[in-house]
Amino acid sequence: MSRLHIAYSPCPNDTFVFDALAHGRVPGAPGLDVTFADIDVTNGMAERGELDVLKVSYAVLPYVLGTYTLLPCGGALGRGCGPLVLTREPGVDLTGRTVAVPSERSTAYLLFRLWSADTLPGGVGEIVVMPFHEIMPAVRDGKVDAGLVIHEARFTYQNYGLHKLADMGEHWERATGLPIPLGAIIAKRSLGAETLTRLADAVRTSVRLAWENPEASRPYVMEHAQEMDPAVADQHIGLYVNEFTAGLGEDGYAAVRGLLTRAAAEGLVPPLGPDALDFP
Repeated sequence: MSRLHIAYSPCPNDTFVFDALAHGRVPGAPGLDVTFADIDVTNGMAERGELDVLKVSYAVLPYVLGTYTLLPCGGALGRGCGPLVLTREPGVDLTGRTVAVPSERSTAYLLFRLWSADTLPGGVGEIVVMPFHEIMPAVRDGKVDAGLVIHEARFTYQNYGLHKLADMGEHWERATGLPIPLGAIIAKRSLGAETLTRLADAVRTSVRLAWENPEASRPYVMEHAQEMDPAVADQHIGLYVNEFTAGLGEDGYAAVRGLLTRAAAEGLVPPLGPDALDFP
């Protein structure tokens, strides 16, 4: 296969998953030209049809599945790993308040909107979009009333003196019993069924190799982990790289379809077609 241009985040789960594949240690796999970008950036790339393969929010799928297909592996789903709503003081009523979010096209935002629809009849006030690493300082400094956080913020928010108001994943799991869909790997349909199948096989192999020898990926993970403590990086990987990364399976697909169906019913995304998630 010819080289493929891929974009994913510098977060430990992505670098862990793609380390072997990006460094040519998966026999017969395509070479990768890697671009690192925040998921809000890759969501925009997907909507513009840029690059062959992208890590995106599940929330963006309804807008891009005409051009891209969902790979059945490599992404982030799980349990106990949902986005958090943080505040400076415990027990804040968010009705009419300002909330910072990492993206209005993020899965975190969909989960937040579904949570707020169930728990805040009056609705929140202004939504402010900012890069996820700026959200906790903004809440701490009183620039916004609350922040919706993702990634390693689950492990570090107390360092900012912040309080967890709500866990979007807990709300989702109580309501559905399904895992929490967060990030997806998509690839252009124009690559063709054979290349897409081989790519998915290569991603699965890259995941397996990372699990078999996690120390091999450590230099790549820590090089891009933005000065993250190694112990936090390991927690991050342990939470977001799991059975659903190796293969979505029945529960994974049910979670994705359930999220997007509920979001469409709330008018947050366009409805999915019946075969929209089929692979390849």
